[in-house]
Amino acid sequence: MPPTADPAVQTALESYVDPYLEESLAAAQVAVSVAREGARHVATLRFGFPVGGYERELEARLREHLRASGLEVQLDVRLESEIHAHAVQRLLKPLQGVKNIVAVASGKGGVGKSTVAVNLALAWAAQGARVGMLDADIYGPSQPLMLGLVGQRPALLEGKRIEPLRSHGIAAMSIGLLVDAEQPMVWRGPMVTQALSQLLSDTSWGELDYLVVDMPPGTGDIQLTLAQRVPVAGAVIVTTPQDIALADARKGLKMFEKVSVPVLGIVENMSVHVCSQCGHVEHIFGAGGGERMARQYGVRLLGELPLDAHIREEADGGRPTVVAAPDTPRAKAYFEMARRTAAALARRARDRSGAFPRIVVEES
Repeated sequence: MPPTADPAVQTALESYVDPYLEESLAAAQVAVSVAREGARHVATLRFGFPVGGYERELEARLREHLRASGLEVQLDVRLESEIHAHAVQRLLKPLQGVKNIVAVASGKGGVGKSTVAVNLALAWAAQGARVGMLDADIYGPSQPLMLGLVGQRPALLEGKRIEPLRSHGIAAMSIGLLVDAEQPMVWRGPMVTQALSQLLSDTSWGELDYLVVDMPPGTGDIQLTLAQRVPVAGAVIVTTPQDIALADARKGLKMFEKVSVPVLGIVENMSVHVCSQCGHVEHIFGAGGGERMARQYGVRLLGELPLDAHIREEADGGRPTVVAAPDTPRAKAYFEMARRTAAALARRARDRSGAFPRIVVEES
């Protein structure tokens, strides 16, 4: 008979607190199975988020966790991913074939929201997920440039369906792919929301684990209408550390709360600048603003991303950082942010699974 696994190993592994889930594997309902293969224990873990690139890091941490628990065993780790569709706003139906729509938003322009959105989508794809990108910024679509798709046009399928373009492993759609790059979109709000509704519903996305929506900046009528019409599983708020950006980011967070879209967390962009010549580190826009805001509103700080000229150059060149320089520290910050975001979505779905709608009666 093959040797049996030590049950203490499984118990110890289930007590490990994953840094992305921020809770133990048992509490996170991560499936853990342990078997013996000769002298080694082989642990298979199934997460609810993409795990590509995570195996080596996690294996080292689990081995150290076992040693700290007094278990001297030889351990190999195998990771699996099972991404589920999560709840959206009441009265809205999920988009067919798309498990999760994640909105990336900001209270104001100029904070690097689109750069964060494209690197989030590409990081998820690199980690093993099926991903799409919808550029919802009608007045200033930037995803065609960032994805190297300028000048290309999507094909029209039967039944007036649109075939999205593909770039770096993700499906992409933008109004910028349908009009001339220099043509201004002089549209009123209802025209914008109608156009985006059609882009979302008429695009043949196929089977996706995540569809990232790069929202227009601000919290006006267009943003509110989109948040009410698009079946969103979670939202990410992008800000910079400075107080003026944080003030507007708070408005964006409150907007999603009003339409019952869970906020997965805050991304602090341009958090720190590292001089390309001497390596000097400086917090140009202040420090700790994103962390304070996350703590104030009870959401996660998903990442603190660097201010780096290479990030701008790579995006302008149609090869964003996680594609152009995946082994660099600046890309690592995006990969970790993406994993925290997917983990927050997986955890949020479980936390909300048994929740009832809150009914508030106000006196007139």
